[in-house]
Parts: sequence; C-alpha cells; structure tokens
Amino acid sequence: MIILVWLIFLSLLFLCFWNNQRPAGFPPGSWKLPLLGNLLQFSKRDPLKELDQLGKKYGPVFSLYFGRTPVVFTHGFSPAKEILVMKGIEFAGRADIPIIDFITNKKGLLTLRYGEVWKEQKRFSGMLLRNFGVGKKSMEAKILEEATCLIQAFKENIRVPFDPYEFMDTAVTNIISTILFGKRFEYDNSFLRNLLHMIHHSSKMTVSPWALLYNEVPLVRHLPLPHQTILITAKEVEVFIKKEVEEHRATLTPGEPRDFTDAYLEEIQKPERKVSSFEEGQLQTILSDLFVAGTETTAGTLQWGLLYLVAFPEVQEKCWKEIDTVVGNKATLKVEDRKKLPYTNAVIHEIQRISNVAPLGLPHAAIENVQIFGYKIPKDTMVIVNIQSAHHDESQWKFPNEFNPSNFLNEEGEFVKPEAFLAFSAGPRVCLGENLARMELFLFFTSILRNFQLLWPDKSQAPDFTPHFEVTQFSSRFKVLLKCR
Repeated sequence: MIILVWLIFLSLLFLCFWNNQRPAGFPPGSWKLPLLGNLLQFSKRDPLKELDQLGKKYGPVFSLYFGRTPVVFTHGFSPAKEILVMKGIEFAGRADIPIIDFITNKKGLLTLRYGEVWKEQKRFSGMLLRNFGVGKKSMEAKILEEATCLIQAFKENIRVPFDPYEFMDTAVTNIISTILFGKRFEYDNSFLRNLLHMIHHSSKMTVSPWALLYNEVPLVRHLPLPHQTILITAKEVEVFIKKEVEEHRATLTPGEPRDFTDAYLEEIQKPERKVSSFEEGQLQTILSDLFVAGTETTAGTLQWGLLYLVAFPEVQEKCWKEIDTVVGNKATLKVEDRKKLPYTNAVIHEIQRISNVAPLGLPHAAIENVQIFGYKIPKDTMVIVNIQSAHHDESQWKFPNEFNPSNFLNEEGEFVKPEAFLAFSAGPRVCLGENLARMELFLFFTSILRNFQLLWPDKSQAPDFTPHFEVTQFSSRFKVLLKCR
C-alpha cells in the first residue's frame, strides 16, 4: 500500500514537471504552477516591476503563462523594434482573449485579426478621420475652441484647489465625439460622466484576475462575479453607440455626411458594398474602439502632464517663458508653432515617455511560425510588447529613469525624437489616432500653460507618482491650485 502511494505521488510529481516544460526553442521563463501558470508571482500593485526583474533575469525575450495560455514578453527597445517594425507583419495578429472577443465579436480596429478585412477597415477609417479634420486646420480650430471651454471651466474653480481630471476628460471626449457623432457634451453632463466613469473602471477590471478567470474557465462566465462589470460597461457603451447610429440613419442626407458615422453609413448603402465587411456591426465596434481609445489615453496623459508640471515648477516656468517669447500676445497658438517651441515639445514627449499611459499596449499574436532572438514563436502565440521597458532602456535614453526633457533635446537645444519613443506603438498596428492625439496634447497643454500658473496646494505632502496599473495607466487623482497669468 505504501509503495502504491509513493508511486502515485511520484507519478503526479512527474506529471507536474512534464507539464511545466516549455516547448523546444520557446523563450525561457519562470517555473509555472498547474492551472495558475505564473499568476501568483505578480503583485496586484505593480506587475510592471516584476516584468522588469524577469527581463533582467531571462533576457530581452521571455515567456510566462496566464493560466494555461503561454505569453511572450519583450524587455527593452531592441525586441520591441523587432516585433513592431522589423517583423511587424509577422506579429500583426491579435491574440484570442475570450472576454474581449465576446464584447467585440472579433470586429473593429483594435481586436480584428490581421488580414484583408482589417486592412480595408483601417484604410477607410483613416480616410474618414482625415476627411473630418484630423491633421487639418479645421481640427485645430475645433480643439482650440474646446480648449477655450476648458480654460473657462478652470477659471470657475480658480479660487480653491480642485481636481482637474473630469474637466480634461470631458474636453478630450468632446473632440472624438465631434468627429464621430458631430456633437459635444457640456462639462456637467451627468450621462457622460457616468459613462466615462464606467469605462475607466472597466479598464481597470480588464487586467484583473477576474478577467483572467473568465478567459481561462468557461464555466464561470455567466456567474455574478466582478468580471460582469466589464460586460455591463460594454453593454452601456453599445447602447450609446446604437442610439447614435440610429439617429444618424434617420437623419442622413445622401451626399452630405456630417461626421464619421454618416460617412460610414453611406458606404454601407453603396450597391457594391452589399457583400463586404462594411456593415453596422463593424461600424458600431469601430465607433466604440475610437470613442474609448480616443478618450482614455489622451486624458490620462494630460492628467500626468499637470502632475509633472506642479511637481517641477522650474520646467513649467521654462515652458511658459518659451511660449511667451515665441508667441507673445498672439491671439491663438497653432500646431505649426510647435517647431518654434522645442523645449515645450520635449516636455510633452517626456511626459508621455515617463508616464507610459499604455505600458503594454494591446497584445499582438504571431500570424505564422516565426523566430525572434533565436527563439521559436508558434503561430497564434500571444506576444506583449513592454513599451515601458523600451522607454526606460538605458542604452537608448540619456536619463532613462527620471523626468528630464533633455531626453528629447540635442546639445543645441533642438527637439529630437529618439527611435525608442513608442508612445503610439509602431509598425502595422501603430495607433490610428496618433496625429489627433499629438495635436490635442500640444494645444490643450499650451493653452493651459498660457493662461495659468499651476501650483501644488498641499505643501505638507509631495506629489504621488505611483501609477495605477490597468489597460491605461493613470496617476492618483490630485488637486491643483491655479493662478491666472
């Protein structure tokens, strides 16, 4: 009997050991537990720190297991460039993530699998964004108009310290909403505030253990567990988008599209589009992608920007003096003035680099069997590019681990953008809204600086730069005190 027990024990031990062996040629990584994989070694507070330590231990490419799912990670700039650019097509796929696939039905721009349908949708969506102003003077005017509303909202709170985030969140939302739906919201609109709050909370939940449980254990997907928050939020966004599409369809004037939604609906109605990827399900998912992505990252970057400005008043003053010297009393500051403001431009980019609003981007997948750094990556393997590690790569930056605008300035004080700057990703899956986001950041940022001196109100407590890890990485909420210039 004792011998039988020992045989069973040794058999189970051998089975666990055998299950923990990675496929031949697969990137190395930590020992994994049955069913759980490597989940327990990550702290909920700062998983990026654990990834950094693993990168230092195993090298530029390593692997972990999310439950039973193998995931390849990069560490540093070199493998990030290899995957995003040098082998961008081979890694342009999207991994299967059940909770995301359920929400999007595998449609839209962000999660649609690489292929002709994705290429067609990306080309057409990019064209519509340009048609409705992205990168043009007309969009510049819209952003400046919204910046005026933002400044007015700030002025109404100038006497006491206040939290600026919701104002900036609404301002950024209004820009993408104008493009997509031809409408903006007032800053006290309760529907929008509730919707954005749900979206931000859902973003946090998407990288939580509950989302992973949904992905790995199909039996729990209908249980009333916290992952239902993600599905409820997705439904709320879907209802909002559907309502907008229905209103546009009912008021559409052929040949006179008012916005992105009108133009896409017209495309659906073309006779040659009857059998194609252009249909309302695709439109609704694309609108959801652009609405959520176009709000979260830019608003988060502006929040980090104000935090760094109040924490580094000397940087703030140097920006203001440069703007004042170059622009002076000029009524409006334009995007073309960016070239004349190298220090201010460097500060904006440094805020993006150091804050890493999208530290891991969206998971990629190999569309075929491929090799990288001598390792074999099988087709459909999930690959996560650690953009934060590229932004802190000591071989690429003068001051990799501190906030210093000199990272984007040469010895003559001219603006330079290092190749390792990947705030908008790179390659085939580069952010479709990069031009819009860059325009928004510059115009909102400089508008605030021209009008206010930003002060940290609580001298007894230093600013907190601890990031809150989620799909979009935010700082803690804070209050700021403003003085008119």
